[in-house]
Amino acid sequence: MRAAPSLRRGACLLLAAILDLARGYLTVNIEPLPPVVAGDAVTLKCNFKTDGRMREIVWYRVTDGGTIKQKIFTFDAMFSTNYSHMENYRKREDLVYQSTVRLPEVRISDNGPYECHVGIYDRATREKVVLASGNIFLNVMAPPTSIEVVAADSPAPFSRYQAQNFTLVCIVSGGKPAPMVYFKRDGEPIDVVPLSEPPAASSGPLPDSRPFRGLLHRDLDDTKMQKSLSLVDAEYRAGHHPSTERPSRSLTPDPGVLLQPTTENIPETVVSREFPRWVHSAQPVYFLRHRRTPGSDGTVEVRALLTWTLNPQIDNDALFSCEVKHPALSMPMQAEVTLVAPKGPKIVMTPSRARVGDTVRILVRGFQNEVFPEPMFTWTRVGSRLLDGSAEFDGKELVLERVPAELNGSMYRCTAQNPLGSTDTHTRLIVFENPNIPRGTEDSNGSSTGPAGAWLTLVLVLTVLLGLT
Repeated sequence: MRAAPSLRRGACLLLAAILDLARGYLTVNIEPLPPVVAGDAVTLKCNFKTDGRMREIVWYRVTDGGTIKQKIFTFDAMFSTNYSHMENYRKREDLVYQSTVRLPEVRISDNGPYECHVGIYDRATREKVVLASGNIFLNVMAPPTSIEVVAADSPAPFSRYQAQNFTLVCIVSGGKPAPMVYFKRDGEPIDVVPLSEPPAASSGPLPDSRPFRGLLHRDLDDTKMQKSLSLVDAEYRAGHHPSTERPSRSLTPDPGVLLQPTTENIPETVVSREFPRWVHSAQPVYFLRHRRTPGSDGTVEVRALLTWTLNPQIDNDALFSCEVKHPALSMPMQAEVTLVAPKGPKIVMTPSRARVGDTVRILVRGFQNEVFPEPMFTWTRVGSRLLDGSAEFDGKELVLERVPAELNGSMYRCTAQNPLGSTDTHTRLIVFENPNIPRGTEDSNGSSTGPAGAWLTLVLVLTVLLGLT
């Protein structure tokens, strides 16, 4: 009686083995692939082993998180004997197959999972099919398609009274996965302090982890007119140290501070646009932060922002390069800019021979050098206001409509500036008489007015009337 359960268990195992033998076996696996680069040809290989008869092979591309399966290849043994995608041979009475699917020019959109489904006939009955499948994730990389370096908050003015924070932005687009972006100065890698949040615009110069040093403290430049010894002695005797030059302070010393009169008269023209002698630490402190924006096609746009306190004396003519490393690139991508202050604007006036009543355009057409960042332009009329009554005009082109005769000989100043420096250029407007407008009949807008204009109008009217009669 005790041996009956053991016999039953043995009989069940034997029956299961017989059924399994009758049904056959099937193993499926897809050969793994390393990440591939967009544009390359890719071959997916599905290997499977069985001792049964082949029924079908189906390849699927899985999308939308596995909810959609799109057939990309089908082999049906019932209706086809085409083995162009298959290789078979016998090994230990087993059949080993390989099904391949070739993507001739893989795209970023081909990124994702793929499945290989294989079916064989059940040995017990041809109405049943034994199924097995394998899967693989095709990782498609794409190198960046573009790289450029721009200046944030450009155009921006130059200030010789206050240190300014300056930011270079390196924009890298089209990469998958996100590339690694870093900066160099004059060919040397920059040691940066990573930032997660941008510094506040009103916070002034960026902090330094080293001992504090005043960024605005400077000696007087040799190009400036020096104070007289009597003025310096008076300041020290009064217990005052020489202060840095500020735009809000008058250039004329307070008479109450002086103990004796000075013989030196400091004119207003002492305020020039030369660079200040700011005292900076030997090595500027650079702060770097990254912004990543995913694209709809799976690529990522990376913006690397390099911020530091600008020193026009040492940063003018400095070469900054942005370099990008990416697994799909054989060598780094690079974009370069050179920080340069504007120099020698080239001004063009049209028409070259202006007459009364013409519209005159004064345009800045380039510089003697390559300027970066983009400069801003301010137009003024020396000694007077512009034609429209405004004190100044911002823009690359100044337009004077219907110029009157009294503008003849007027001088116009164009100030071009970027955070590295500023320069002024003057041009003089010469207005010639217009033969179509009698002399002395035009007003400030170039239109005919005054007694002469009225008499001319009366004569024309009388002529027309006499002709009619």
